[in-house]
Amino acid sequence: MQLKGNNNMGREEQIISERMRKIIELRKAGIEPYPNRYDKTHSSSQITEEFGKLKNEEKAKKNVKVAGRVMVIRDMGKIIFAQIQDYSGKIQAVMQEKETPEREIEFFKKYIDSGDFIGVEGMPVRTKRGEMSVLASKVTLLTKSILPLPEKWSGLQDKEERYRRRYLDLVMNPEVMQVFDKRSRILRLLRDFLDERGFIEIDTPMIQPLYGGGAAKPFISELNALKMRVYLAISHELYIKRLIVGGFEKLYVMNRVFRNEGVDATHNPEFTILETMWGYMDYRANMNLFEEMVEYVAKKLLGTTKINYQGTEIELRRPWKRMTMYEAIKKHAGIDVDKMSDKELMEFIDDKNIRLKTEFRRGLAIEEIFSELAQKNLIQPTIIYDYPADTSPLAKQKPGNEDICERFEPFINGWELGNNYSEMNDPIRLKEVLMEQTEFMKRGDEEAAPYDEDFVRALEIGMPPTSGLGLGVDRLIMLLTNQPSIRDVIFFPFMKPENYKEDKKTDKIPAKKGSKGGKNG
Repeated sequence: MQLKGNNNMGREEQIISERMRKIIELRKAGIEPYPNRYDKTHSSSQITEEFGKLKNEEKAKKNVKVAGRVMVIRDMGKIIFAQIQDYSGKIQAVMQEKETPEREIEFFKKYIDSGDFIGVEGMPVRTKRGEMSVLASKVTLLTKSILPLPEKWSGLQDKEERYRRRYLDLVMNPEVMQVFDKRSRILRLLRDFLDERGFIEIDTPMIQPLYGGGAAKPFISELNALKMRVYLAISHELYIKRLIVGGFEKLYVMNRVFRNEGVDATHNPEFTILETMWGYMDYRANMNLFEEMVEYVAKKLLGTTKINYQGTEIELRRPWKRMTMYEAIKKHAGIDVDKMSDKELMEFIDDKNIRLKTEFRRGLAIEEIFSELAQKNLIQPTIIYDYPADTSPLAKQKPGNEDICERFEPFINGWELGNNYSEMNDPIRLKEVLMEQTEFMKRGDEEAAPYDEDFVRALEIGMPPTSGLGLGVDRLIMLLTNQPSIRDVIFFPFMKPENYKEDKKTDKIPAKKGSKGGKNG
């Protein structure tokens, strides 16, 4: 495997050959280059914290055992400095004549290379230059690295290479680990917020006989045991609603979903979504909940609600600005779509070169005008609500206006962060809507909702007034960690293989019974 920035293949082969020779020699000498265990007593940060008051050239009166990967070796003759990197940071190991046993120095010089994992036992010391270190009395090889690490500045700067080889990215760019530390904390804080408010976390199927709950093209697979087509979940919504029918009132799922769509700075084929259902509430209750949740996470994580995202100051503190979709279009596109005929809408769309994803339907056209001309202006947190009814088949219509549904989406930095609405619980109306969606599917709409007979049956048993909330977790993490791409907050974003050749085969989804809805990531 040739590393980026290491163009001299002969040099790399020489390094590998030399390290393989050392492994053979070690084993002949009865030393295992891959031992099973090392009982370290301290991490690098714990040493710095516990012994930070040492003065220059002062030793602690206590032995410690630290372990990590050797990143840099500086052999000065009578003294050797080795920078060791562990999960918590870096610490320097020092091997010095008359202080470190000669056999340990000889062992280190003969067998240890950068990239190896070692254990170092000795006394914490602050060097003459003030650097916290461990003065080694014993060195233990824990893992012999065969491949050389890439050069720091020229070897692993290519973004694609970093995403593809995340293990090297973490080694060479330790700040990346801090991003994923924050990711873990954000997931925990989201759970804490909902748990504290009486929501119960549940699991729902990832492999489903019918996809539904989002306007998205699914991934298709096959269950060999039953010889049946199955789908990876595009949403968890319909399963959560079934449990609301069963008697639960406050539920949430935080898990992956899979959507067979584009890949860009804010989209990955699989992503983490948070979906809730709240019995007896409507979309306005979830507007408040959404604002409160984001503010809570920001305060707990950062200690402030003011963030800087890629040079833009954003204030997450409640209350957020709120506008209807029609008001946002009027403000940012300069037209009143409510007063325009279908013909005028189509002419406007043509004039602005706006492409519709499907055949013309008034509500979807209005939503597309919003997406193209208004959304990019929503930098500070803004809730856009009251969408055209035909944009959300599973949302309740607004009382007194069948053309509008009780749906809202929060926007920050021009991104949609989620999809939320008052849930349709009228089974008669739902049947009509899903049958209509099936017709759209037959006419080639790949994001239309298939008909889910069991879900309709569940609503016929009866579901109380309910509102659902959806949050694209990865986008929130991008904002709170100041990362420019969704691939920077997913350990293993989807990447084409290095020698990828496009497969021309396609698998069209047949128009047959299935399901739909919508909590978007």
